[in-house]
Amino acid sequence: MTHEEKLQRLRLLQEESTALIRSIEDEAALAKQEEGWPPKKFYWMYHMTTGQLLGSFGAIVALMFNVVGSVLFDKNPFELIRVFLTFPMGAGALTTDSDVMLLVGIILYVFTGALYGVVFELIMYRYFRNAARSTRIGVAVVIGLGIWIVNFYGILSWLQPLLFGGSWILEMIPWWVAALTHIVFGLTMVFIGEWGHFEATDYRRQVMVHNEDNIKEVS
Repeated sequence: MTHEEKLQRLRLLQEESTALIRSIEDEAALAKQEEGWPPKKFYWMYHMTTGQLLGSFGAIVALMFNVVGSVLFDKNPFELIRVFLTFPMGAGALTTDSDVMLLVGIILYVFTGALYGVVFELIMYRYFRNAARSTRIGVAVVIGLGIWIVNFYGILSWLQPLLFGGSWILEMIPWWVAALTHIVFGLTMVFIGEWGHFEATDYRRQVMVHNEDNIKEVS
């Protein structure tokens, strides 16, 4: 072996040893992470956070659906928001022209969607994450309708009259509009749900595969 060949071999060995050291350091860093990571069971905190984010998107899409529908039927584009505001404001929300109150109503609407999104995400990804898309779509419709029935007829039907003396949400929003709005929300959650897909249990395996690939490249 010539002198140049020895130097070249030495450089290859140095590169390989560097890759091995980096791999060992990565493994040690993973071992030092907090106990329970990656989670061995359903990752509750992640899906609750993701549900809030995706639920907000779902609420925005559902609101746009209502805005377009209101325009087509020659009604106020934000009629839904006005009726929605009758829960915290009572009948006064129906006559207000305040842009600030309209903005508050939109924020509350999106916030409510975020809360519903948590329910949707937990049910969908705990029990149906490996189901076919057609099955998930059907489940999304059922969840959306379930949220509508519980919210409108199980809660608002008695709570709004009790607190504000009227049942404007139940009386002024046609049942089919409310049902379609919740279905649109559920379908949106299904189609954008893949954005929030993350399997924490795959994290360590992916890192190990990445390190093995680096070692192979060097060798």
